[in-house]
Amino acid sequence: MSRAFTKEDDSNSSIDVGERPISPHRNLVTEKGLAHIDAELAAAHEALAKGNAEADRDLIARASRDLRYWNARRESAEVSRPDPHSDVVRFGMTVTIANEDDKSQTWAIVGEDEADASHGKISHVSPMAKAMFGKSIGDSFVLNDHEWEITAIDTAP
Repeated sequence: MSRAFTKEDDSNSSIDVGERPISPHRNLVTEKGLAHIDAELAAAHEALAKGNAEADRDLIARASRDLRYWNARRESAEVSRPDPHSDVVRFGMTVTIANEDDKSQTWAIVGEDEADASHGKISHVSPMAKAMFGKSIGDSFVLNDHEWEITAIDTAP
């Protein structure tokens, strides 16, 4: 009988969940960002323990991948605090901008793992953050064919 139609024991086959890509940029983080990384590490350790206890190879593979990612991010993390007396946009600051229609937006410039545009947090390597860096209140910049003016800067992210 041909082995092509028999079920093979795949209990020893490895599960390839792929690696999470590590950014080539500096891993600047706020204090909250560092706490987020630590929480993700703890969650990955818990998931690995659960996977081992349940002999769940898929969970073990995903938790191991996440542990590799978060360990790498923790090792390269650089906590950065903005100078409270700075009058130019830097990492860790919250910036309010307005366009020519007086539509305003407020963005906190944070680390890549903290970024969440739906909550007003953008990565320091995003085009918007890069366009704002070094600018002061009253300065303008153009992004996506729209002109924006910086109307407020706060050192609290």
